Amino acid sequence: PSEQMDLAIAMLKEATDVVAVSTNYTTKPVGGPEQPDYINAVCILESDLPALDLLSLLQGIEKSLGRERIERWGPRTIDLDLIQYGSLLSKAEELELPHPRAHERRFVLEPWHEIEPDAVLLTHGKISELLAQLP
Repeated sequence: PSEQMDLAIAMLKEATDVVAVSTNYTTKPVGGPEQPDYINAVCILESDLPALDLLSLLQGIEKSLGRERIERWGPRTIDLDLIQYGSLLSKAEELELPHPRAHERRFVLEPWHEIEPDAVLLTHGKISELLAQLP
């Protein structure tokens, strides 16, 4: 998983301006079948791509690293999510922004807070306050 993460970040650096990358966090899977622990990290990117094109780029990186979408919350080689895109709010079926469950996921908030301590999740407030509310 760490090698997959390194490859994904290298591919992102070729296609976007990667501003910051958190350290890797190991977490237990939530939901789905029994599977190994995940490696999670957050990147802050700058890109001129429209949000849907950036999502397509992320999905293309997943596919090139062997991601197959077989089972919801099932095992996978890599999973790249677009958590927030500037100040864009979207409820579109193909892309909901900010990510609808980001505020309740420590594995998103902790690495994000590491690299951007003053970050604000548009729909829920300061990352630091959201983290403090998690069990």
